Amino acid sequence: MSLSDRSTSPISFPPTFETHEIETNGVTIHTRVGGKGPAVVMLHGFGTTGDMWIPMASILATNHTVIVPDLRGLGLSSKAPGGYDKKTQSEDVAGVMDALGVSSADFVTHDIGNMVGYAVAATSPERVTRFVPIDAPLPGVGPWEQIVQDPRMWQFGFGGPDMERLVAGRERIYLDRFWNEFSLYPERFDEAKRRHYAALYAMPGAIRAGFAQFAAFGQDALDSKTYLAKGKLSMPVLAIGGEAAFGTMMATVMRVAAADVQEAIVPDSGHWIMEENAVATIKLVTDFLKS
Repeated sequence: MSLSDRSTSPISFPPTFETHEIETNGVTIHTRVGGKGPAVVMLHGFGTTGDMWIPMASILATNHTVIVPDLRGLGLSSKAPGGYDKKTQSEDVAGVMDALGVSSADFVTHDIGNMVGYAVAATSPERVTRFVPIDAPLPGVGPWEQIVQDPRMWQFGFGGPDMERLVAGRERIYLDRFWNEFSLYPERFDEAKRRHYAALYAMPGAIRAGFAQFAAFGQDALDSKTYLAKGKLSMPVLAIGGEAAFGTMMATVMRVAAADVQEAIVPDSGHWIMEENAVATIKLVTDFLKS
């Protein structure tokens, strides 16, 4: 599927959502906004874009203002040469909120989005009313050193010009590895979505930006230690893990970083919670945001 087909694709936000190209912090952040009510910011991770949130955003928009950016370098946001540490990206998100006149929001995040959301919550806690990180650890927090030594996490150190050349033109092959190996049911990450995301990650600079998200983990871990030294997050946190992925490890990680942590599991799912079990994921999140 070409990018020009996006407007007619089933993988698109409802027509009630508006698209904003927000200039902030030296980048352009592609952002969808829909609904009315208390704000919710939704952040994606590697292997997807903000489009992963379409089913949940469509429901939340009935009583929330839903804000869904693409992280810098990914999706339809600009491909900056640097700034992929999560503290800098938290400043991107703060700039998006400021541009939209939103002072605070609930945050619902997945994968790399967890790390950006944590940086927002730690540096600007007044901006985050509730925090729902889903199925990925935080650099430098809790069992991080054991996680990075797991051979299944080899992508953390994979990057650079030679790796870019290896993956160029083969983005779908590279991404299939993540979609298949990190899921309980690979077939639930369907072909239409695979084509959609592969086309976005084949855009010039996108894979380099994806590698850069991982390459920044060393700096992110240092930043996390600074945040932890200042104390734990005080806002309510719901730490969600995929049953066949991070599971209860999410709550273990978040209890190091936050004082008020509930835990939940997306049953019958691996890492790709919105593709593998969207119904259960949406219920967990919406129930928490109502609480």
